[in-house]
Amino acid sequence: MPSFRHEKRCAEAGAIRIAGIDEVGRGPLAGPVVAAVAVIDRTLARRKLLRLIDDSKKLTLEQREEAYAAIVESGAVRYAVGEASVEEIDTINILQATFLAMRRALQALADAPDLVLVDGNRAPPGLGCRAETIVGGDARSYSIAAASIVAKVTRDRTMRALAGAFPGYGWETNVGYARPEHLAGLRRLGATIHHRRSFAPVRMVLEPTLPLEVVPVDLVD
Repeated sequence: MPSFRHEKRCAEAGAIRIAGIDEVGRGPLAGPVVAAVAVIDRTLARRKLLRLIDDSKKLTLEQREEAYAAIVESGAVRYAVGEASVEEIDTINILQATFLAMRRALQALADAPDLVLVDGNRAPPGLGCRAETIVGGDARSYSIAAASIVAKVTRDRTMRALAGAFPGYGWETNVGYARPEHLAGLRRLGATIHHRRSFAPVRMVLEPTLPLEVVPVDLVD
């Protein structure tokens, strides 16, 4: 379960405003990559709120929606979202697009943090503040876990909305990941404007004669 251990340690070292940042959507074949940043006021965060916050991957859809609503309504969490488009993913690659989404999320935050806790083992360049990486941070830090929930709910809602305009790919349930229904839709219907053309399964549909070894392979979250 997450805690404020990392936030307290950073505060003892002199950081006043501490944020957590996480992303979702590195692995899907379609849709943007979305990052969120969250700053939790520990003096205002009640147990009722904290009991709902965990690594978004561990929560069901219903639990994520409940946690998201609590985060929005609590008054204890300031957050912002940034994303990188499919076009940007295909142009600069998924890792750099993820870093771009994180920078945009931080830029959208009303007050810049002194330090940001980043989920994973690589901090994006150019954040504009100090950064500390935490492997598995979305399960260890409340700030990162809250960011993971905001990012996940935001992106999933986007993909479900797109599912109505682009039926046949199962985005209402797979939210763009390479599940059987999505892959079958790709083979049957071809790629949409929301598909990542630099990802192997999409490239193989668009250019079936392309040797597999030269096709970039997609990542997982």
